[in-house]
Amino acid sequence: MRIALPPRIDPAAFVGLDPTATIETLEGATMGTTWRVLLVRPRGLRVDLAAAVAARLAGIVAEMSHWAHDSVLSRFNRAAAGAWIALPPDFAQVVDAAFDVAQASGGAFDPAIGRLVDLYGHGPPGPQPAPDADAVAAARDASGWHRLDRDAGARRLRQPGGCALDLSGIAKGFAVDAVADLLAQHGVTHALVEIGGELSGRGVQPSGEPWWVDLETPPGAAVAPLRVALHGLSVATSGDYVRGAHNIDPRAGLPAAGAVAVSVIHASAMIADAWASALIVLGEDAAGVAALHGLAARLVTRAGEHLSPALAAMLG
Repeated sequence: MRIALPPRIDPAAFVGLDPTATIETLEGATMGTTWRVLLVRPRGLRVDLAAAVAARLAGIVAEMSHWAHDSVLSRFNRAAAGAWIALPPDFAQVVDAAFDVAQASGGAFDPAIGRLVDLYGHGPPGPQPAPDADAVAAARDASGWHRLDRDAGARRLRQPGGCALDLSGIAKGFAVDAVADLLAQHGVTHALVEIGGELSGRGVQPSGEPWWVDLETPPGAAVAPLRVALHGLSVATSGDYVRGAHNIDPRAGLPAAGAVAVSVIHASAMIADAWASALIVLGEDAAGVAALHGLAARLVTRAGEHLSPALAAMLG
């Protein structure tokens, strides 16, 4: 078993630590998957944390779901060409981060590929017949973050006409961060948050141990297990071994054919989520891009495994 340790341990996490405290479990459903929180409740805290988490997640879904007809995202996708749509703060934060990763990844991550997602049967319209080259070209021409005009200061986005957002490659990570932040606002400093396989660890367990998480390994992959200490860190994984080849290369408009699985470790689950989505698309270029941007990433291909320099430096 290989162990990856955080580059920094926060001494404040151990102040007042109660080794006799119990770990509470909260869980529910969201975003077509499940959420789960392990936490150490501060003494005297009477807040219904499960209800608070559920409400926070419901608010995110109401803004960013491409499955909910009345979400802010769906309204943007239906808007007329030239319309400016005001974005709530959460939505604007995700769009800002999505633009940053889209630019840094050379378009391998793209928040505006909803037409392509639907074309390949991964969106709300459901399964579709295999598209021909003309259909792919038309969907690709209507897509792309570069077609969007963004007024970051005023928190608004312009619909160029026929362009559809799909934030599924970043919104889940944002939701993990949002839940962890919500818990912190209630005084919960020790918690592990998980939504559909994306995780974030804050503080430590009552024993003083970090929140240990094993990176997902595709079935049949000949790689050694890798366990990560999520202390002030998050991890997101993207792969084709659960739902099949559902990752789309926005640049070509075709299903991605690169790594089998990519895990990214980062302080932000949102950023880890977006970069995992980008690196799975980049294929042979993923290792170089991860190194260039200092990302702690594990790439699993059918030929083996590659650890980025940042992740290799974390191995204890």
